[in-house]
Amino acid sequence: MSMKIVADLDKCEGLGMCEAMANDFFEVDEDEDRVHVLDENPPESERAHVFAAVQACPVLALTLEG
Repeated sequence: MSMKIVADLDKCEGLGMCEAMANDFFEVDEDEDRVHVLDENPPESERAHVFAAVQACPVLALTLEG
């Protein structure tokens, strides 16, 4: 089963912790103050890296499914 990154844009404040930790998968739009998920389905080999970035979100706007 593949994993999927889900961003709750209503919660996102564009703080950029996810981007700082995993900029291959997250990018914060400075104009919108919202995260853009660059790759919703990262490879399994990146699970620990992506999970750490998801957990770093101070407003709990990110989840990892699968």
